Amino acid sequence: MRSQVSVSFKNTAPFRIELNPEQALEREVARQWLDEQFTAMECEPLRATGKLLMADRVVVVAQAAGPDKFADAQWAMAFAQAASAVLGKQVINVDADSLVITY
Repeated sequence: MRSQVSVSFKNTAPFRIELNPEQALEREVARQWLDEQFTAMECEPLRATGKLLMADRVVVVAQAAGPDKFADAQWAMAFAQAASAVLGKQVINVDADSLVITY
């Protein structure tokens, strides 16, 4: 079954990435990719406790990446694959400015 990940930023059209089943990542590979991006972009946990849920990690990485990273089709595809795998949802909408994810 196809999946879709949509990421929106203010003043830009949403980035919509369609995934076919053969593009799916293993959950552990996806988690590792997000961890690497989180560290490379020097992201900070959303919660004061420091606890970081996978949904938090997805939205914080999207925000830190910004529209420039999503303009890179290869990076955007990797993000969509990772988000889809770790969240286990077919349709994911990320509002990067508001730090909100809906399914």
